[in-house]
This record gives sequence, structure tokens and C-alpha cells, in this order.
Amino acid sequence: MATHRRRTGRPPQKETPQFRVNNAIRIPKVRLVGENIENPGVFSTTEAMKMADELELDLVEISPNADPPVCRVIDYQKFLYQQKRKQKELKSKAVKVVVKEIRFGPNTDDHDYEFKLKHAIKFLDEGAKVKAYVFFKGRSILFKEKGEILLLRFAQDLEEYGKVEQLPKLEGKRMIIFLSPKKVKK
Repeated sequence: MATHRRRTGRPPQKETPQFRVNNAIRIPKVRLVGENIENPGVFSTTEAMKMADELELDLVEISPNADPPVCRVIDYQKFLYQQKRKQKELKSKAVKVVVKEIRFGPNTDDHDYEFKLKHAIKFLDEGAKVKAYVFFKGRSILFKEKGEILLLRFAQDLEEYGKVEQLPKLEGKRMIIFLSPKKVKK
């Protein structure tokens, strides 16, 4: 059985353009800039529109908050393409933080501890943050001092590879410590 949606009477929301172009610019005076303008300066909007028409390009408002607003004579589609490329480039350059988790029990044996310590060293050398935690099951919450001692020992053993971002803190049944790398390798 098909369900029918009721119309609300409102048209679907369209994405508002980010920049005002050509006739959408309704300010009396604008500052013109760009490579294809011989003498940049303040012009009336109609003059700027005529200049853009002569060059068969668009008048695009770049900075609406300036006084007077800054406009550029450029091909609008090319301009949008360049803006998308800039955004994509900035996004790719953003640092992505990786957090690796290491879990301990309050009664973790020495061999297991050494094994997990080696992994933590590897993670910190790769530039990832390490979130180490002691998980308390049932009544083992009584040994929270043991868990804190274990995490502080862990932080001390990793002192030359990373620095403590957050000291051991009990959250529910977990005692958590955060370590971040000292040197980030690319």
C-alpha cells in the first residue's frame, strides 16, 4: 500500500547563491578590482555593469561587507569552480587526528603491559593520539587505585614519545588517560 505525502503549499527550499551577480547587486556604488580592469576604483553599479557587458563577463560581488562593496569582473562559472577548488584544497590540507585506543584491566600482567606499551610507542611514532583506559568489570571498581597507578606508569614509560594531554580520570567504569605525540612524522 502506497503512502501519500501531503503538500504543505510551500515551494521546495532552493540553495541561496553565495555571491550576488550582475542585476542582483543593488548598491549605488561598488569598488571594482580584477586583472581585466585597467584602472580599479569606485564606480557606480550601472557603470560597472556596462564594463562587464563590454568584456562579456559577469559582475560578481566578492566582499559585500566592505564600504563600498568590492566587486570583480570575471566569468561567474569559472569563479565558482575556483572557489570549490580552494575549499577542496583547504580540506585536504587539514590535519586529521587519529585516536588509537588501548585497553587495560586493573590486574594487567607485565607481559601484556609490555605488549601494549610497544603498540602505544608505534602509534605515537606514527603521529596518532593514544587513549589508554582501564576498564573495571563488576566489583573490580574497588581497585581504582591500581588502575590509576597502571595508567600513570604507562604515561611515565611513554614520556619520551608523547606528552600527557589529560591525567587519569574516572568516567563510569573506565579510567581514561590521553597522550599526544611529541614529534609528528609525515
